[in-house]
Amino acid sequence: MSITESPEHKSLRQAVAALGNRHGRNHDREALWQEAGKLGYLGVNIPEEYGGGGQGITELSIVLEELGAAGCPLLMLVVSPAICGTVITRFGTDAQKQQWLPGIADGTRTMAFGITEPDAGSNSHRITTTARRDGTDWLLTGRKVFISGVDIADATLIVGRTETVSSKEGRTGKLKPCLFIVPRDTPGFDRRQIDMELHAAEKQFELTLDDVRLPAEALVGGGPSHAFGSGGEDAGLLQLFAGLNPERVMTAAFGIGMGRYALSRAVEYARDRTVWNTPIGAHQAIAHPLAQAHIDLELARLMMRKAAHLYDAGDDIGAGEAANMAKYAAGEACVKAVDQAVHTLGGNGLTREFGLASLITAARVARIAPVSREMILNYVSHQTLGLPKSY
Repeated sequence: MSITESPEHKSLRQAVAALGNRHGRNHDREALWQEAGKLGYLGVNIPEEYGGGGQGITELSIVLEELGAAGCPLLMLVVSPAICGTVITRFGTDAQKQQWLPGIADGTRTMAFGITEPDAGSNSHRITTTARRDGTDWLLTGRKVFISGVDIADATLIVGRTETVSSKEGRTGKLKPCLFIVPRDTPGFDRRQIDMELHAAEKQFELTLDDVRLPAEALVGGGPSHAFGSGGEDAGLLQLFAGLNPERVMTAAFGIGMGRYALSRAVEYARDRTVWNTPIGAHQAIAHPLAQAHIDLELARLMMRKAAHLYDAGDDIGAGEAANMAKYAAGEACVKAVDQAVHTLGGNGLTREFGLASLITAARVARIAPVSREMILNYVSHQTLGLPKSY
């Protein structure tokens, strides 16, 4: 992996930054989404044959980072093109690709992602949303929480589990993951908005699935034999982790962009704010913490680029480690950068005029979601260092 960005990537950064700066911190989310879609930025990772840019998560992470650095990150970029677009591209049937990918690419169709449950969090081994066959249909029952943008999404990619069947023993009682495309207005698919302290354009929802009836083609990848075992009931776990690595990379981009925005505001203020005839940025007590925040963000960006490169190169195992590390590093760097930015501005850092106070809460998202920093440390200690599990 080259640590020097290609001219194409630099051009993409400049173009997206220009778009973000036109819309700014107080942007209209729908207007920005539509323009980004028309310009092709939402679908840079979608194959060209479906109207996308034919690139990868590397390019999509650049889009999100630069929009975040301009103060207008689009959270659904993490969900719709990165997770759902990737899963459908890699595992969907031809019909599913034709139905969803062109709209995801140009932003005219959006898909949410439902994995988190009240009693399981993101632990796929404890997911209780189950799917059972009823003739050729499927019936889904379960609950999901903290699902972003369900109200503006055309469908939600729901992670459930099916009962395994043995030819000799019948139903084994064991459950295995599977993914279903559930349109927003499907009967039995209900949502309740969660009242959040976090102020964001995308709302959070609790979902209830009460015997939601879906046709056979709602199962991502179709039947067990689709694409040599890469679709349907036989590949739910592969599909799930194919989407989780991009999710972590994009969450890192989200955090890095937010941190860069906060840092840029603080640096601008430190240059201009004068006390005793000296800009406050001349004092090391102000300058050094801001320099450290910049270093931490740059280090996180390098790990994010490594993770995106490995994923785009098809190294899912290597990308898993790097994506978790990138998400961890970006979350820590984002929280510290925002905190230092607010502290640099003093009382002004808490005013609406400067627009930093709301980032104090938003920055915590990069530490908490989609997986907590502690679970990432568990992953690294077990998978990378080979230490025993405590659970």
